Amino acid sequence: MNLARAYPQDDDANLARAAALAAELEGAAPHAVLRVAIEREFGDRVALVSSFGAESAALLHIAAEIDRATPVIFIDTDKHFAQTLQYRDELVDFLKLTNVRVVAPDTDEVAAEDPKGDLWRGDPDACCTLRKVRPNERALAGFAAWITGRKRHHGGVRARLPFVEHDGRHFKFNPLAAWTPREINAYARAHGLPPHPLVAQGFPSIGCWPCTSPSEGTDARAGRWAGSGKTECGIHRPAPTTAPGRRMAF
Repeated sequence: MNLARAYPQDDDANLARAAALAAELEGAAPHAVLRVAIEREFGDRVALVSSFGAESAALLHIAAEIDRATPVIFIDTDKHFAQTLQYRDELVDFLKLTNVRVVAPDTDEVAAEDPKGDLWRGDPDACCTLRKVRPNERALAGFAAWITGRKRHHGGVRARLPFVEHDGRHFKFNPLAAWTPREINAYARAHGLPPHPLVAQGFPSIGCWPCTSPSEGTDARAGRWAGSGKTECGIHRPAPTTAPGRRMAF
Protein backbone atom coordinates (compact mmCIF):
# COMPACT_ATOMS: atom_id res chain seq x y z
CA MET A 1 0.00 0.00 0.00
CA ASN A 2 1.36 3.40 -0.93
CA LEU A 3 2.23 6.01 1.63
CA ALA A 4 -0.30 8.77 2.16
CA ARG A 5 0.11 12.03 0.32
CA ALA A 6 1.37 14.93 2.38
CA TYR A 7 -1.49 17.24 3.31
CA PRO A 8 -1.00 20.68 4.85
CA GLN A 9 -2.10 21.02 8.44
CA ASP A 10 -4.48 23.76 7.46
CA ASP A 11 -8.27 23.65 7.78
CA ASP A 12 -9.08 25.80 4.76
CA ALA A 13 -6.67 23.83 2.59
CA ASN A 14 -8.23 20.53 3.68
CA LEU A 15 -11.74 21.79 2.94
CA ALA A 16 -10.60 22.99 -0.47
CA ARG A 17 -8.87 19.69 -1.21
CA ALA A 18 -12.00 17.73 -0.23
CA ALA A 19 -14.10 19.90 -2.55
CA ALA A 20 -11.64 19.34 -5.39
CA LEU A 21 -11.66 15.58 -4.84
CA ALA A 22 -15.47 15.58 -4.71
CA ALA A 23 -15.64 17.41 -8.03
CA GLU A 24 -13.07 15.08 -9.59
CA LEU A 25 -14.88 11.94 -8.45
CA GLU A 26 -18.52 12.96 -8.97
CA GLY A 27 -20.04 10.22 -11.10
CA ALA A 28 -17.03 7.92 -10.76
CA ALA A 29 -17.52 4.21 -10.16
CA PRO A 30 -17.10 3.05 -6.54
CA HIS A 31 -13.95 1.10 -7.45
CA ALA A 32 -12.39 4.29 -8.81
CA VAL A 33 -13.30 6.28 -5.70
CA LEU A 34 -11.82 3.64 -3.43
CA ARG A 35 -8.64 3.41 -5.47
CA VAL A 36 -8.16 7.15 -5.11
CA ALA A 37 -8.72 6.94 -1.35
CA ILE A 38 -6.62 3.84 -0.71
CA GLU A 39 -3.94 3.83 -3.37
CA ARG A 40 -3.46 7.45 -4.41
CA GLU A 41 -4.32 9.71 -1.49
CA PHE A 42 -4.08 8.09 1.94
CA GLY A 43 -2.49 4.65 1.84
CA ASP A 44 -2.49 3.09 5.30
CA ARG A 45 -3.99 6.25 6.81
CA VAL A 46 -7.51 5.50 5.62
CA ALA A 47 -9.98 3.10 7.24
CA LEU A 48 -13.38 1.78 6.22
CA VAL A 49 -16.06 1.99 8.91
CA SER A 50 -18.75 -0.64 8.46
CA SER A 51 -21.89 -1.53 10.38
CA PHE A 52 -22.05 -4.91 8.62
CA GLY A 53 -25.66 -4.03 8.00
CA ALA A 54 -28.15 -4.49 5.19
CA GLU A 55 -26.13 -2.73 2.47
CA SER A 56 -22.59 -3.32 3.73
CA ALA A 57 -21.46 -6.28 1.65
CA ALA A 58 -21.02 -4.42 -1.65
CA LEU A 59 -18.64 -1.78 -0.27
CA LEU A 60 -16.66 -4.35 1.69
CA HIS A 61 -16.36 -6.52 -1.41
CA ILE A 62 -15.05 -3.62 -3.49
CA ALA A 63 -12.52 -2.72 -0.80
CA ALA A 64 -11.40 -6.35 -0.56
CA GLU A 65 -10.81 -6.46 -4.30
CA ILE A 66 -8.46 -3.49 -3.97
CA ASP A 67 -6.71 -4.45 -0.72
CA ARG A 68 -7.97 -7.02 1.79
CA ALA A 69 -5.68 -5.47 4.40
CA THR A 70 -7.53 -2.14 4.38
CA PRO A 71 -8.46 -1.45 8.03
CA VAL A 72 -12.17 -2.12 8.60
CA ILE A 73 -13.63 -0.72 11.82
CA PHE A 74 -16.72 -2.28 13.36
CA ILE A 75 -18.26 -0.63 16.41
CA ASP A 76 -19.64 -3.29 18.74
CA THR A 77 -22.17 -1.28 20.72
CA ASP A 78 -23.22 -4.31 22.81
CA LYS A 79 -26.71 -3.64 21.42
CA HIS A 80 -26.38 -5.29 18.02
CA PHE A 81 -28.73 -8.00 16.81
CA ALA A 82 -27.15 -11.44 17.17
CA GLN A 83 -27.71 -11.83 13.43
CA THR A 84 -25.47 -8.82 12.75
CA LEU A 85 -22.58 -10.31 14.70
CA GLN A 86 -23.03 -13.61 12.88
CA TYR A 87 -23.20 -11.78 9.54
CA ARG A 88 -20.04 -9.83 10.34
CA ASP A 89 -18.15 -13.06 10.92
CA GLU A 90 -19.63 -14.60 7.77
CA LEU A 91 -18.62 -11.64 5.58
CA VAL A 92 -15.13 -11.42 7.07
CA ASP A 93 -14.59 -15.08 6.18
CA PHE A 94 -16.29 -14.81 2.77
CA LEU A 95 -14.28 -11.76 1.71
CA LYS A 96 -11.09 -12.88 3.45
CA LEU A 97 -10.70 -9.52 5.17
CA THR A 98 -7.45 -9.45 7.13
CA ASN A 99 -7.63 -6.25 9.18
CA VAL A 100 -11.02 -5.97 10.88
CA ARG A 101 -10.86 -4.00 14.11
CA VAL A 102 -13.71 -4.44 16.58
CA VAL A 103 -14.03 -1.46 18.90
CA ALA A 104 -16.34 -1.15 21.89
CA PRO A 105 -17.53 1.54 24.30
CA ASP A 106 -15.26 2.34 27.22
CA THR A 107 -16.29 0.08 30.10
CA ASP A 108 -15.85 2.81 32.72
CA GLU A 109 -17.97 5.21 30.69
CA VAL A 110 -20.69 2.58 30.30
CA ALA A 111 -20.65 1.86 34.03
CA ALA A 112 -20.96 5.57 34.83
CA GLU A 113 -23.46 6.62 32.14
CA ASP A 114 -25.51 3.52 31.41
CA PRO A 115 -25.20 1.12 34.34
CA LYS A 116 -28.58 -0.52 33.64
CA GLY A 117 -28.05 -0.74 29.89
CA ASP A 118 -31.27 1.12 29.14
CA LEU A 119 -30.02 4.63 28.33
CA TRP A 120 -31.54 4.20 24.86
CA ARG A 121 -35.03 4.37 26.39
CA GLY A 122 -34.77 7.90 27.74
CA ASP A 123 -31.95 9.49 25.77
CA PRO A 124 -31.07 7.75 22.49
CA ASP A 125 -28.71 10.58 21.53
CA ALA A 126 -26.67 10.06 24.69
CA CYS A 127 -26.71 6.31 24.10
CA CYS A 128 -25.37 6.76 20.56
CA THR A 129 -22.68 9.14 21.80
CA LEU A 130 -21.57 6.64 24.45
CA ARG A 131 -21.75 3.50 22.35
CA LYS A 132 -20.99 4.73 18.82
CA VAL A 133 -19.60 8.25 18.54
CA ARG A 134 -16.83 8.13 21.11
CA PRO A 135 -15.63 4.61 20.19
CA ASN A 136 -15.58 5.62 16.53
CA GLU A 137 -13.58 8.77 17.25
CA ARG A 138 -11.07 6.80 19.29
CA ALA A 139 -10.73 4.18 16.57
CA LEU A 140 -10.14 6.84 13.90
CA ALA A 141 -7.67 8.88 15.93
CA GLY A 142 -4.68 7.58 14.00
CA PHE A 143 -6.21 7.97 10.54
CA ALA A 144 -6.40 10.92 8.18
CA ALA A 145 -9.44 9.67 6.29
CA TRP A 146 -12.24 7.16 6.41
CA ILE A 147 -14.63 5.45 4.01
CA THR A 148 -18.37 5.31 4.68
CA GLY A 149 -21.29 3.42 3.19
CA ARG A 150 -23.69 6.36 3.14
CA LYS A 151 -25.84 6.91 0.07
CA ARG A 152 -28.00 9.71 -1.29
CA HIS A 153 -31.05 7.46 -1.55
CA HIS A 154 -31.15 7.36 2.26
CA GLY A 155 -32.60 10.88 2.10
CA GLY A 156 -32.48 13.53 4.80
CA VAL A 157 -29.05 15.10 5.24
CA ARG A 158 -27.64 12.40 2.95
CA ALA A 159 -29.62 13.45 -0.12
CA ARG A 160 -26.85 15.80 -1.34
CA LEU A 161 -23.96 13.71 -0.11
CA PRO A 162 -20.67 14.47 -1.92
CA PHE A 163 -18.25 11.72 -2.88
CA VAL A 164 -15.61 13.35 -0.66
CA GLU A 165 -15.94 15.72 2.27
CA HIS A 166 -13.96 16.98 5.24
CA ASP A 167 -15.65 17.09 8.63
CA GLY A 168 -13.10 19.24 10.42
CA ARG A 169 -11.08 16.23 11.53
CA HIS A 170 -10.97 13.71 8.72
CA PHE A 171 -11.45 13.38 5.00
CA LYS A 172 -14.44 11.14 4.28
CA PHE A 173 -15.03 9.16 1.12
CA ASN A 174 -18.55 8.04 0.18
CA PRO A 175 -17.97 5.68 -2.79
CA LEU A 176 -21.58 4.48 -3.04
CA ALA A 177 -23.15 7.93 -2.67
CA ALA A 178 -24.93 7.76 -6.03
CA TRP A 179 -25.91 4.10 -6.01
CA THR A 180 -29.57 3.14 -5.72
CA PRO A 181 -30.91 0.03 -3.94
CA ARG A 182 -31.30 -1.58 -7.36
CA GLU A 183 -27.61 -1.08 -8.15
CA ILE A 184 -26.54 -2.32 -4.73
CA ASN A 185 -28.70 -5.44 -5.03
CA ALA A 186 -27.54 -6.09 -8.60
CA TYR A 187 -23.90 -5.87 -7.50
CA ALA A 188 -24.53 -8.25 -4.60
CA ARG A 189 -26.23 -10.78 -6.89
CA ALA A 190 -23.51 -10.52 -9.53
CA HIS A 191 -20.84 -11.34 -6.97
CA GLY A 192 -22.81 -13.86 -4.93
CA LEU A 193 -22.60 -11.82 -1.74
CA PRO A 194 -24.51 -13.22 1.23
CA PRO A 195 -27.38 -11.00 2.45
CA HIS A 196 -27.88 -9.88 6.03
CA PRO A 197 -30.41 -12.38 7.45
CA LEU A 198 -32.70 -9.64 8.77
CA VAL A 199 -33.30 -8.13 5.32
CA ALA A 200 -35.71 -10.95 4.51
CA GLN A 201 -37.63 -10.05 7.68
CA GLY A 202 -38.31 -6.49 6.50
CA PHE A 203 -35.26 -4.64 7.82
CA PRO A 204 -33.81 -2.52 4.98
CA SER A 205 -31.53 -0.67 7.43
CA ILE A 206 -30.12 -2.33 10.52
CA GLY A 207 -28.61 -0.74 13.61
CA CYS A 208 -28.89 -1.59 17.29
CA TRP A 209 -31.84 -3.80 18.21
CA PRO A 210 -33.57 -1.39 20.63
CA CYS A 211 -33.78 1.36 18.01
CA THR A 212 -34.39 -0.59 14.79
CA SER A 213 -37.71 -1.89 13.54
CA PRO A 214 -38.94 -3.39 10.25
CA SER A 215 -39.95 -0.81 7.66
CA GLU A 216 -40.44 -2.69 4.41
CA GLY A 217 -42.12 -0.56 1.77
CA THR A 218 -40.97 2.78 3.24
CA ASP A 219 -37.70 4.69 2.85
CA ALA A 220 -34.58 2.75 3.71
CA ARG A 221 -33.98 4.29 7.13
CA ALA A 222 -37.58 4.72 8.31
CA GLY A 223 -37.13 1.93 10.81
CA ARG A 224 -34.25 3.62 12.60
CA TRP A 225 -35.40 5.44 15.77
CA ALA A 226 -38.94 5.32 14.34
CA GLY A 227 -41.28 8.02 15.63
CA SER A 228 -38.55 9.94 17.46
CA GLY A 229 -37.46 12.48 14.85
CA LYS A 230 -33.89 11.18 15.21
CA THR A 231 -32.30 10.16 11.91
CA GLU A 232 -28.55 9.88 12.58
CA CYS A 233 -26.47 8.28 15.31
CA GLY A 234 -23.95 11.15 15.35
CA ILE A 235 -20.76 9.53 14.06
CA HIS A 236 -21.03 11.69 10.94
CA ARG A 237 -20.11 15.20 11.96
CA PRO A 238 -21.67 17.92 9.78
CA ALA A 239 -19.18 19.10 7.19
CA PRO A 240 -18.16 22.71 7.98
CA THR A 241 -18.70 25.32 5.29
CA THR A 242 -15.73 27.31 6.58
CA ALA A 243 -12.66 26.26 8.45
CA PRO A 244 -13.36 25.65 12.16
CA GLY A 245 -10.30 27.66 13.16
CA ARG A 246 -8.03 24.97 14.43
CA ARG A 247 -5.10 22.98 13.11
CA MET A 248 -5.27 19.27 12.42
CA ALA A 249 -2.35 16.95 13.13
CA PHE A 250 -2.58 14.25 10.50
